[in-house]
Amino acid sequence: MSRYPHRPARSRIFAWATALGLLLGAVAATSHADAREPASDPDTLLPVELATVGVDSHSGLPIALLRDPESAEVVPIVIGTDQARAILLAMQDVDVPRPMTHDLMVDLLRELDAELERVIVDGLEDGTYLGMLELRVPGEGAPRRIDARPSDALALAVRTGAPIAVAPEILEADVPFDFQPPGDDEIVTALGITVIEARADLREALGLPDEPGVLVSRAEGAAAEAGLEQGALILEVNGRSPETPIDFLEAVGTTPDDEEAELRFWLDGETRTITLPTDVPVLPDDEDAIQA
Repeated sequence: MSRYPHRPARSRIFAWATALGLLLGAVAATSHADAREPASDPDTLLPVELATVGVDSHSGLPIALLRDPESAEVVPIVIGTDQARAILLAMQDVDVPRPMTHDLMVDLLRELDAELERVIVDGLEDGTYLGMLELRVPGEGAPRRIDARPSDALALAVRTGAPIAVAPEILEADVPFDFQPPGDDEIVTALGITVIEARADLREALGLPDEPGVLVSRAEGAAAEAGLEQGALILEVNGRSPETPIDFLEAVGTTPDDEEAELRFWLDGETRTITLPTDVPVLPDDEDAIQA
């Protein structure tokens, strides 16, 4: 039963939205003067694709792997444990009974008609990565930039499809790492294709062929336009047979410069071969996915 039975639900929502708008406006007004300036020129930032999260076995810290299409390298970014879990839940499309913190932040942006245009990782100072959110607010000509931890920014990007951009010096830092997947449910995204392990139960349920490969749980952008879709089994990438999601990511990285990646996959009883650009695809908000 409502704690306020005399107040209609619509009125409560209006009051909440009004109070929230005033609060955010006050916060923005008081903090604008102290806002952090970007550590790198925003026009020089380079697009990357969030590939996966896991653990660096050397340090024991959670890391996010970012795929740089220009160099074909994968760059690690140290993130928080809670944020790593939040990113994985979003990548796996796991439904939670109540909104988590990053889901709530996305809901707030939508209620206020603000758009998350881009998340950026703009610097590395004393071993700490710096990040920002670029928000487009109705009626304002330039985007607002809000200081944020890169881990929170990435958790929002995977929920909204917002592009991710990174400072060139971070991509060139050559930070050593030894990636370990987060448990048994490994999941990787590259070329707009999210793949999971083709477990025996999924193979049986989907009638997959008895060949090495990884299972597509989501396909977006050029991959979807080329006919790749949920339930496909990727058999080869650039002539290599990926047996794990990380194998898939590494095979994508072998694409020669100025060429497209070649994928051979099985779907609905037929085997097809397609080529895809290695550019970072533009992602929509939502898609259904097989749960890893």
